[in-house]
Amino acid sequence: MRKLEEIIRELPENIREPIYEAFIAFRDDIILKETREIKAEIGRVWEVIKEIAESQRRTEQEIEKIWSAIKELTEYQKRTEQEIEKIWGAIKELTEAQKRTEQRVSELAEAQKRTEQEIEKIWVAIKELTESQKRTEQEIEKIWDAIKELTEAQKRTEQRVEELAQAQKETEQKIKELTEAQKETEQKIKELTEAQRKTEESLKKLIEDHSKTREKLEGLSHSFGYLLEDRAMKSLPKILKRKYNIKAVGNFVRDYFIINGEHVEVNIFGRVRKGNKEYILIGEAKSQVTKKAIDKFLKKCDKISRSFSKETIKVFISYIFPPGIKEYAEEKGIVLIPSYELDL
Repeated sequence: MRKLEEIIRELPENIREPIYEAFIAFRDDIILKETREIKAEIGRVWEVIKEIAESQRRTEQEIEKIWSAIKELTEYQKRTEQEIEKIWGAIKELTEAQKRTEQRVSELAEAQKRTEQEIEKIWVAIKELTESQKRTEQEIEKIWDAIKELTEAQKRTEQRVEELAQAQKETEQKIKELTEAQKETEQKIKELTEAQRKTEESLKKLIEDHSKTREKLEGLSHSFGYLLEDRAMKSLPKILKRKYNIKAVGNFVRDYFIINGEHVEVNIFGRVRKGNKEYILIGEAKSQVTKKAIDKFLKKCDKISRSFSKETIKVFISYIFPPGIKEYAEEKGIVLIPSYELDL
């Protein structure tokens, strides 16, 4: 394809120059227009770049704020973990104390068992001594029979006097031996009596130690119960709302109520609402649950419910609910809350 300059040079001379000038003017006009458009586009690009840079700056500020918040959360998490570690330390110490108490109880049970075995041996020895005494009396009876026979023989014949005297001597020796045996028996009985006295003193001391151990165990049990109650006070409103749509009206408390002149202790008490109806909530917290404990709790709920003339929502909190106990409690309409659902 030929260039535009070649085509213009072939034109007549009188129109060649005007057309060439017109072409140059047209080309410059196009170049100028394109340059302005390019500059305008470049200006718009720079505006976009400035907006992107401003957005980037704001993003970096937001990221810096986020990192600051993450740092604060990390510090809070660290403090929380330290508090949890302290709590676990306390639980570990309580567990160790419980183990030592159980070990002491086991040792006392072994000592009790050994004492019972010693007492059993003493009674066997007494029984043997009694049998020995019985045999001694039988021997004495036989001796007296022999003496009687010898007396009769003395009357019948003088020829047997020497034999009778000899027999009498032997009899007296046997009586002497029996007398000595009787003294030894009485000494042994005296020793057994003293041993029995010491055994009774040991049993008395063992009973006193056992009573003190029970008091310590009961105190430890109360401590665990109060710990459960305190955790339940804080956690129950959320758990009841989430699982049973029961809303607490005010705070839960630990209190005493005077009912028919009797002071009735309530571990957890409060007012709650379910739907459009208001109830009273009565809660109990124990480390171990038995049917006896559940029946006692139900009687307490019945007394308080009649006093307030309101229906009762019953709640029981414990570390674990054995299968038989769990079904029994649920049949009685008791809400069971395991301790692991409570906040620490």
